[in-house]
Amino acid sequence: MEIQGSSVAQAQRWSWGRVANGMAGLLLLLGGVAVQPAVAGGATEAMKITIDEVLTIVRDKELKQPGREEERRRRLEQVVGDRFDYEEMSRRSLGAPWNTLSDKDKQEFVALFKTLLTNSYADKIETYSGEGVQYINERTEKDYAEVRTKVLSGKTEIPLDYRLLNKGTDWRVYDVVVDGVSLVNNYRGQFSKILRSSNYADLVDQLRKKSEKIKAS
Repeated sequence: MEIQGSSVAQAQRWSWGRVANGMAGLLLLLGGVAVQPAVAGGATEAMKITIDEVLTIVRDKELKQPGREEERRRRLEQVVGDRFDYEEMSRRSLGAPWNTLSDKDKQEFVALFKTLLTNSYADKIETYSGEGVQYINERTEKDYAEVRTKVLSGKTEIPLDYRLLNKGTDWRVYDVVVDGVSLVNNYRGQFSKILRSSNYADLVDQLRKKSEKIKAS
């Protein structure tokens, strides 16, 4: 059985901007420094690998040199993309309408959703200097796992949980819960609202425009 948790109602009240900031924040935190040994487990170790790789890129002085911005961003997106399953996140965020899409439409939606997320966090993660991350515990149930962490920023502690699915030989993130709010549920609420008042073509158009607006800002 899949691990469940956060409040759908609360998630659906978030705005586009709040979601973007939340995604940016959770990915910034991948560059954190572990202040407590991780609880043993495959999913936790998988997250530690990604965290260490992001931290290495963020702190690489050579990649901060002028003219290497695109290379730096490309490497960060590669590392995050290797751990985050954008297709699974897209499927869960869109919900039932996903099953009505053609393979071509699914590929387009995943590409747009990935672009929206990466444009939301790219600039912020590149300037991140690192905070403390405390690994709390790991819950597993069959092929599902949840790695619970707590981000330490000054006197503030932010609960941050990663939900992962075991796909063959690796653990892939399909949802992130920031302070009790699920990223996937958040987007699903917004996508459902658009689809109820309009149609899928309008949703795709809004995704495209929102991503371009974030990239241009």
